[in-house]
Amino acid sequence: MSARQAGTGVFAPRPGAAPLPRMIAAQAGLETRLLLRNGEQLLLTMIIPAVLLLLFSTVDVVDTGPGEPVDFLAPGAVALAVMATAFTGQAIGTGFDRRYGVLKRLGASPLPRAGLMAAKAVAVLATIALQLVLLTAIALALGWSPRGGAAGVLAVVLLVALGAAAFSGLGLLLAGTLRAEATLAAANLVFVLLLVAGGVLVPLEKFPDGARAVLEVLPVAALSDGLRDVLRDGGGVPWGDLGLLAGWAVLGLGLAARFFRWE
Repeated sequence: MSARQAGTGVFAPRPGAAPLPRMIAAQAGLETRLLLRNGEQLLLTMIIPAVLLLLFSTVDVVDTGPGEPVDFLAPGAVALAVMATAFTGQAIGTGFDRRYGVLKRLGASPLPRAGLMAAKAVAVLATIALQLVLLTAIALALGWSPRGGAAGVLAVVLLVALGAAAFSGLGLLLAGTLRAEATLAAANLVFVLLLVAGGVLVPLEKFPDGARAVLEVLPVAALSDGLRDVLRDGGGVPWGDLGLLAGWAVLGLGLAARFFRWE
């Protein structure tokens, strides 16, 4: 930007930062491109959920209960994709950004920390939107017939948004309190454990009652269960699952804001 100096006909720079929405949009675009260009992140966020959906829908490995396996697995794959992007991928990426001083340098830029967090949130939501398109296309090709109608679409949007918020808060908390190497190990370990025991591929009814009571309150279980209530069973808005996800979102984001270390 420049301005004509009075009476001289000469243009000089006009100092000042760009508007906050423009800065957030630019940073969000960068974050999204970096995430999609990273082979490890792409494997985690796109390929693994898609492969698991294809594999377990076509091979009789797990007893998913009555109905077609894809009806149980498609909502679980969506929940897994949200967790992979918002929790595991963001925790690992932010942890190494913190280790290499990227966050410290960004903190010295005109972009405020709240703007950086908003940009990361936009990048997560953009990636999740791409995942939903991919997983929906695969599931429909496998014979999936989602239910719920227009009200179901609204419920799915709410579930995914709150799930992304909950997992983002937990991922940022992990990345902001542990060293990058510890974050990498912990995030991948949690991903594998919740993949097996979070109601994504295996119904929680298969677990002992004591373990199931604990697993049912986890965010990935609430997200996958809520999505199945809407998309498989054609139920109304799953307020219980939405409330549980909202609680995890408040807890995770609140703790991340309190304990996140930028350096």
